[in-house]
Amino acid sequence: MLNLLLFILTKKMKKPSLEDLAIDIQEGDEKLLNLVINDYKPFIKKTVSSVCKRYIYESDDEFSIGLIAFHDAIYKYNNERGSSFISFAEVIIKRKVIDYIRKNGRAENVSIDKKLIEDEENASGLTIEQVVSVEEYEKQEDSLKRREEIMEFQDQLSQYNLSFTDLVEQSPKHEDARINAIEIARIVVTSKELMNYLIEKKRLPIKKLEKQVNVSRKTIERNRKYIIAISLIMIGDYVYLKDYLKGRLDI
Repeated sequence: MLNLLLFILTKKMKKPSLEDLAIDIQEGDEKLLNLVINDYKPFIKKTVSSVCKRYIYESDDEFSIGLIAFHDAIYKYNNERGSSFISFAEVIIKRKVIDYIRKNGRAENVSIDKKLIEDEENASGLTIEQVVSVEEYEKQEDSLKRREEIMEFQDQLSQYNLSFTDLVEQSPKHEDARINAIEIARIVVTSKELMNYLIEKKRLPIKKLEKQVNVSRKTIERNRKYIIAISLIMIGDYVYLKDYLKGRLDI
């Protein structure tokens, strides 16, 4: 805390609360941001360690996730709700780390830690307003990630000379036709030869596909753009798009 205290003294400030510091940072004090983050690394490390159930080093990926979460918490904190910043930051860090663990396939401890977070929200000092603040933060994060994923998918589609407008205009109109197109996409992504052709040539291997499906070449060509799009979703890291299609894609 020494650097932070020296900073406060040089500015001739009275000792502010962490909540006040968060507001100053939100107003553009980047030097203060760096000092606060640096001084609260032990808190971040301790919080991340409580989720991972092991000692966390600053070189660990989980610590980096916690650091980013603490940074985000500073900018998302709303002092008008009268809640503690440190409790708010703790919940944000834990949830971010849990999401990271889940995404990387090490979710065996997540359900336990998720329950701990819920218990903290209900019994360890988080007010109703603070819980709402956390939920609002998560909604904003979710919305941002969703937009980023859509932009990424749009960029990938452009490599195949496709756009969202194309997909809207040329998607199969009937449910059975969509199901058939999805099944064709599944055949594409499960065949190394077909998948490599699609990725390298940036077009659907219609002639090769014709020999492996029970639909006409004309049908494949008519639904070509939709099949390509679904194939890209299936093989890509598109969490939200896959969730939207879950059930039909069986993934």
